[in-house]
Amino acid sequence: MLKLVFSSSYRGHCLNTVAPRLRVKPDSNSLFDAVGRLTGLTRRSPTNSLSRAFFCSDSNDGSGSGSGSQPVVEVEVKGVESNSDGSDSKASSAIVPTYPRPEDYLTVLALPLPHRPLFPGFYMPIYVKDPKLLAALQESRKRQAPYAGAFLLKDEPGTEPSPSSETEKSVYDIKGKELFNRLHEVGTLAQISSIQGDQVVLIGHRRLRITEMVSEDPLTVKVDHLKEKPYDKDDDVIKATSFEVISTLRDVLKTSSLWRDHVQTYSQHIGDFNFPRLADFGAAISGANKLQCQQVLEELDVHKRLQLTLELVKKEMEISKIQESIAKAIEEKISGEQRRYLLNEQLKAIKKELGLETDDKTALSAKFRERLEPNREKCPPHVLQVIEEELTKLQLLEASSSEFNVTRNYLDWLTVLPWGNYSDENFDVIQAQTILDEDHYGLADVKERILEFIAVGKLRGTSQGKIICLSGPPGVGKTSIGRSIARALNRKFFRFSVGGLSDVAEIKGHRRTYIGAMPGKMVQCLKNVGTENPLVLIDEIDKLGRGHAGDPASALLELLDPEQNANFLDHYLDVPIDLSKVLFVCTANVVDNIPNPLLDRMEVIAIAGYITDEKMHIARDYLEKTAREACGVKPEQVEVTDAALLGLIENYCREAGVRNLQKHIEKIYRKIALRLVREGSSNESVMVQPADAKAEVVDESDHHAAANKADVEVETSVQVDTVQTNDQPKDPKDAAGSRELQETEATKAVEKVVVDTTNLANFVGKPVFHAERIYDRTPVGVVMGLAWTAMGGSTLYIETTQVEQGEGKGALHLTGQLGDVMKESAQIAHTLARAILLEKEPANPYFANSKLHLHVPAGATPKDGPSAGCTMITSMLSLAMKKPVRKDLAMTGEVTLTGKILPIGGVKEKTIAAKRSEVRTIIFPAANRRDYDELAPNVTEGLDVHFVDDYSQIFSLAFEYDDNTMVN
Repeated sequence: MLKLVFSSSYRGHCLNTVAPRLRVKPDSNSLFDAVGRLTGLTRRSPTNSLSRAFFCSDSNDGSGSGSGSQPVVEVEVKGVESNSDGSDSKASSAIVPTYPRPEDYLTVLALPLPHRPLFPGFYMPIYVKDPKLLAALQESRKRQAPYAGAFLLKDEPGTEPSPSSETEKSVYDIKGKELFNRLHEVGTLAQISSIQGDQVVLIGHRRLRITEMVSEDPLTVKVDHLKEKPYDKDDDVIKATSFEVISTLRDVLKTSSLWRDHVQTYSQHIGDFNFPRLADFGAAISGANKLQCQQVLEELDVHKRLQLTLELVKKEMEISKIQESIAKAIEEKISGEQRRYLLNEQLKAIKKELGLETDDKTALSAKFRERLEPNREKCPPHVLQVIEEELTKLQLLEASSSEFNVTRNYLDWLTVLPWGNYSDENFDVIQAQTILDEDHYGLADVKERILEFIAVGKLRGTSQGKIICLSGPPGVGKTSIGRSIARALNRKFFRFSVGGLSDVAEIKGHRRTYIGAMPGKMVQCLKNVGTENPLVLIDEIDKLGRGHAGDPASALLELLDPEQNANFLDHYLDVPIDLSKVLFVCTANVVDNIPNPLLDRMEVIAIAGYITDEKMHIARDYLEKTAREACGVKPEQVEVTDAALLGLIENYCREAGVRNLQKHIEKIYRKIALRLVREGSSNESVMVQPADAKAEVVDESDHHAAANKADVEVETSVQVDTVQTNDQPKDPKDAAGSRELQETEATKAVEKVVVDTTNLANFVGKPVFHAERIYDRTPVGVVMGLAWTAMGGSTLYIETTQVEQGEGKGALHLTGQLGDVMKESAQIAHTLARAILLEKEPANPYFANSKLHLHVPAGATPKDGPSAGCTMITSMLSLAMKKPVRKDLAMTGEVTLTGKILPIGGVKEKTIAAKRSEVRTIIFPAANRRDYDELAPNVTEGLDVHFVDDYSQIFSLAFEYDDNTMVN
């Protein structure tokens, strides 16, 4: 059998395994010369073109003698012009036909191609895993019928393109009719060039179309041979399109050596070019996807096929340009970096020879030693030993190694820490008291504890670190007092928040082996402050998180333990650090959220909040001054009355803290600033008048009217008092002569904005809070209780009413979003109230025959806790006896089934809430007397407080009163 030999032009495949001997004597090595000859563009006629090719007999096809000799056969192929119908009378190809001819094969084996279609004149290697199909192909070669049909496989509907290995695997699994349905109708008649194992090399011959299936395993189909539609080879449009294809291919050849190899091989072995072959060649070597290539293969109209090929090669040209630009940019970048590197190395060598500069390692070592020298005597010996070892290791490492950077960063941290450096503390108690009072009003407990700390340090001559926890509602000054304490003690201040912290490495640091490792917050703190005895404020310690990276609360145990933090070990530094001189101040809103082991190491100071009187002082002495300076308003330009501040506190800012109060005061001053700027702009516009304008004499009343009119225009109702700095001319005749003087003096007018209760709503809007006190005097079945919240204290009412009454219908229904503990308190109260009523009024079966409904407003607020027990009993007894409780009475306390009153928490907050609601009489458990006695006099002023340990005392205070005295 004679076989044409040429290397594969199929893009992406290399047929090094098939390397037959070849000798070719082409008339031209150029694609464009060949195409020119076909189209008559050169003086050489295509009919006279003669190419000479030599073929070798394949000894492995079964037709050879088996002697191993490969006789060379010389074949001459003349290019013949196409007939008018577009078909070649004699194929101008170097492929030697076999007998029978390829067009005689009407039934062929169907080979599926998973990636790209096979074009006529091109090689393609495929792998055949089906043993039956492989055996059938080998049998065909032995029968001198080495032809099969190669058809592109369709993608499975609804699936994404998969990797090639998975695609090939799925191809081998498809057989029979399923495979027949997945094949494209148009394919290529392929000559079986060689079979080596399961690899089959195909050569494309001509186009086929499947007509019907003959057999399923292996798949055999009937085909029709396709020919191009008739075309006029002298048509100008076809010529122009082919010229554009050739021009584009020429441009691509300049950028891609791979395409150049394709062209040389194809032009040598396929024979002379014509228009259809040109279109096939361009589509086959392009990087288009398989569907676009299949579209070219199926197109029988030569002009349309050329147009499709032109689109593909144009896209390939654009891709080649982009590839070239990317390669050029990267090459320039690499060349620039190499040049800079070489120049830097040469510069270093020159400087080193001249003695102008040492190398990097020597300079770094000198820098670290110089940094350590001032603290060498104070530095602990074990730290000095580690530093010396690391400096020695640094000299042995290459500067380009990753270990060099790790060691350098480690030495940087070790030498920058303030080993043995302490700031001079302030042991003057009087000065510290003055500083604390300057920044904060009240907070007597906190200030007293800091003064105690200073006094102990003065007597000992040195101070030790402590762990103090400030707990209280938001806005009471927990965080800001920390900065004031640092200023009073003359210590450096460092703050970091642990709210939501879930990574232990933030506190203990990362291991140095990790990329981007850093020390923990405490080591960073010492580096920033430069001393070993700072004040460290750990904010929001009750909001610690816990995640996959560990439990930060457990990591804080070592940091906040006075017995352990003298040798605090950071994972990054890996040397002990003395933190025993650090004063830790922690802040929390709710102490109950702090883990008990951590809470046990801290000294808790509760900050309950501020009463109205304290808020007035804070607003007047601190907040107003700060807001005025921040807004650029002068003191003589504004006046906020005490009544306005009081209304602001009671109707807008009832929170335990003063943060919301500060926001409202800033809002007032911002509106005042806008008012002053608008009036200043209007005064400037008044000054710009014509020269002959008449001067008017404005008396005091007219000026007030003008100011009021301006108030209406800016929609802000304020009281403005205008004081002229100079007297106006009394004589109207002199007014014209002093017009400029009057205009100048008018700008010097000092306008004073007065804010009082009448216009407060114009600055801050309508009141947010209304009176917590719903009833002037509580009716039957309603009693006022006292509650503690994270925002401070508040009053709440316990309401009980009768739903229905009947023999044996005694029951209790609860509403108000009550927690489990509060529901249990209600059941205890119902039982105890029934026993007390039976004792007081034995003939009254009210609780046994009445279904009661107990409600605690407001319904949207969750409530829980045992301290409302005595209030619930009183509410039920009031309903049963149909007698209201004493006027202006509030109570709190947990009750047992035997009537004992147990202590509760939040005495200060509840006292403040009662005083805010104008309650005169308060009932507390007797065990809370000590908490009440610690309150400031201004908190307890005007209150009648009773301490009880049994409910019988509450019954006497609530119900045994003279009706005549309770009318008012």
